[in-house]
Amino acid sequence: MTTTAETRTLLFPAPVAALAAAGTDETALQQAGENWRKSIPAQVFLNYFFAINYHIEEADDVYGGLAHLPFFRTHQAELDAADVASITKLLHTCWSTEYALRATAELGDDNFLRNALHWTFPQAYHAILSGLQAFLYTTGVRSNNAQLIRREVGRLVVKNAYPRPVSFYAAGAYGDFSIHRLPLAGYKAGLHIASQEIDAQAQIGQFLRTTRKLKATWTRAQVQANPNTAIRSQKTGRPLDKWTAAHWQQITWRLGYTTIFDLLGRLRISQTSREIERYVEADIDFRLFHTSLLNIVSYLNGIHETYVAKALGLERYQQLVNELPAHLQGTFVVERLRTRVAPVFAPTPLPAPAVVPAPAGPAFGTDEEFRAAA
Repeated sequence: MTTTAETRTLLFPAPVAALAAAGTDETALQQAGENWRKSIPAQVFLNYFFAINYHIEEADDVYGGLAHLPFFRTHQAELDAADVASITKLLHTCWSTEYALRATAELGDDNFLRNALHWTFPQAYHAILSGLQAFLYTTGVRSNNAQLIRREVGRLVVKNAYPRPVSFYAAGAYGDFSIHRLPLAGYKAGLHIASQEIDAQAQIGQFLRTTRKLKATWTRAQVQANPNTAIRSQKTGRPLDKWTAAHWQQITWRLGYTTIFDLLGRLRISQTSREIERYVEADIDFRLFHTSLLNIVSYLNGIHETYVAKALGLERYQQLVNELPAHLQGTFVVERLRTRVAPVFAPTPLPAPAVVPAPAGPAFGTDEEFRAAA
């Protein structure tokens, strides 16, 4: 679902303006305007995921990466053969899904990429989810429950288990959200694809706020629909329809933290939903969208693979990779082991360079009420 607040973050309809300047007839202008309007939800999502990828690329290794995180350095697990088999199965699912996602991005033309959104959205989400589950398994969390996974990964993000580029999160009650580890997130999100760090952080900040707001309104609906949990009027005893800030505070604990994994959860769009058709029919850069998604998937999967290697031991992890199924041999999995995983275990990693924190941005108001983009 794309919100009214989110529809502000889009490109100006320059093609429409150009047609008007060229004296195009009114019917053609109306059609061009309608096509642009239909593209708004997809353009918003492209802006957001491009911003996340931009932020990762700009900040990657600036703070030293995984090797310098105390949480990573102390990470260990006692795993027997059955545990290793379970982790291997999760990783194979992760890698096979990423393999399919990469095949689509590399082989498809623009029109194919447009229609591929029916499966690439859920592929991107599930590729990361399976890798995350493999990591969580080494921390003792061995569950398929989506809410449990979401809660646990939120705690890990807050505990600085992830490198700085993806350690941002939102907290707080509805109407009083706070954004952490994105010092520029308070600035107003721009109307264009991010071209500098302030644009990227502002757009990610807005994505966090709108996603947390969606979660809050969904949680309220669930609470109020349950006779045992509904907050009721002291006068009538009926579930309240209108909530104050105090009422929102009462359910904040149910929200957990809103992290990059919640943002990726927005990709879970049903193939039968009219929402997906809005994306397929849009006039956006689908290749850029796929590239941004794939880069984010690769980055997060690399983090989780490194944690698994830490828990198993690098030699044991390398053996696991050596025994890959035929379709994964000699692929990105091997390359990521060489370039992303193994270097973290170098005997003397370079110290993290000193970083001067960016100044905090100005206060940012709350988002408008949620509703689907018209």
